[in-house]
Order: sequence, then structure tokens, then C-alpha cells
Amino acid sequence: MTVLILLIGLCLALIGLLGCILPVLPGPPLSLLSLIMLAWAKHWEPFSLRFFCIMAVITAVVSLLDYALPAGGAKKYGASRWGIWGSLIGMPLGLLFFPPWGIIIGGIAGALLGELIVGKNTGDALQASWGIFVGYMLSTGLKVVFCTVILFLYLKEMF
Repeated sequence: MTVLILLIGLCLALIGLLGCILPVLPGPPLSLLSLIMLAWAKHWEPFSLRFFCIMAVITAVVSLLDYALPAGGAKKYGASRWGIWGSLIGMPLGLLFFPPWGIIIGGIAGALLGELIVGKNTGDALQASWGIFVGYMLSTGLKVVFCTVILFLYLKEMF
């Protein structure tokens, strides 16, 4: 039973890392769940309650920043609500038609289209699209680093 729990936890850690790139999977929470499963399988020895509280707070912050950073990048570079919504719609559509890089292409194209619909000139629309892209890349990078650290901790304590 312990081996099964450890394998499920490892799968969750790997899916959590994948979830950093795919927006349909909540990467950081899945990664945190993998550590909880590891601790459960090892009779709560590898990590303390304080460690889990800190990791839960970091997971919440990283998850919130996943939404705040693209919006912040968009605002910094002058995107309108139409550009932000265009980006949010374009990401999953791009992923559907051009996996895995379509999420980036779709987000930029959606933002650009949204800004052009509002009536912004091409230069301003491209600038707003760039802001959304920068924010998205920052949030994705932050999630990847966090989930990679969790995967490292998992593998280190697994054996």
C-alpha cells in the first residue's frame, strides 16, 4: 500500500509540473498534494506541520500570482479589458489547435484581436499583447520553479 501511495504522489508531482504549463491543471496545489501523500506514506516523518503551513501559504500566493501577473503585465503595457479577455479566450483555443505552444500564441493573438476590436492602433495593440505575454511568462516561470522544488523535495525524501 505504501508503494502505491508513493507512486500516486510521484504522479501528482509530475502532473503538477505539467500543470504549470497547461492552464487546465492546477500545478502548485497538485504538487503540494504530492508532498502530503509522501508524508502520509512515511507516517508524517519527512516534513513538519510548520513546513506544510509554509508550503500551503506559498502555494496560495503562487496560485494567486498566476492570475495577477498577466493582468499586471497587461495593465503596465496599456491593455484594455477586451485585450485581457481576448487573451484569456485565446490561450485555451491556441492550446487546442497548436499544442503545447499554442497557449502562448493564442494568448498573444487573442489580446491583439481584443485590442484591435476596441479600436486601438496596431502599435498599441501589440504593446498590450506583449504585456500579457510577459506577465504570463513570469507567472509560468514562478510556478515551474515552485513545482520543481517540490518535485526535488519529493524525490529526495521518497528514498
